Amino acid sequence: MNGFEKRALQIKEKIMNITLEMLKTWDANKIRIADIAKAAKVSQVTIYNYFGSKEALLREVYKNYINNSFAGFLEFMNGEHTVKEKIEWIILQERESVNNLTPYMIALAEDQEISQFLEKEYNEKIIPAFLQFIEEGKKSGEISSSISTQGVLMYINMSMKYYKDFLGTIRDSGNLELINEMLHIFLYGLCGKP
Repeated sequence: MNGFEKRALQIKEKIMNITLEMLKTWDANKIRIADIAKAAKVSQVTIYNYFGSKEALLREVYKNYINNSFAGFLEFMNGEHTVKEKIEWIILQERESVNNLTPYMIALAEDQEISQFLEKEYNEKIIPAFLQFIEEGKKSGEISSSISTQGVLMYINMSMKYYKDFLGTIRDSGNLELINEMLHIFLYGLCGKP
């Protein structure tokens, strides 16, 4: 990569990072290209040259956010951690995501292009990592070998489907200890550790 390409990439990343930060505190519908340009100290033309439109910029920011989240997930899941440590980390990351994702970013996941992107990335990266995680857990005895891989995957998917609602309830109640209780139930069931 030559100097011009490197500088162009740095400017593009700066615009995307500033846009992501703005999305955390602004209503996306009220953010203007002029606001982003001013904060990034670039011209509006520069933003249009790199992204084409505000909507394309927002999609690119969202995809970048998801790619970074998935990369962090895969790095941790491939590390030397116990099943319990991995589940705790996943739950804490979900909590961070709920706190960092704005209503606009959550709604953007329903955009057809973003939805297809998420499905493709999830199927190609996350599902294989979960399958490996389950098999390693069975080999180490941390996941019961009497439960099928499909059953474990269904349980994880079911839990994750409602997890955002759960985190919202905890956030509203202010009782963060409920996270530890839910982790305990996830790991050991209602009757506790056998």
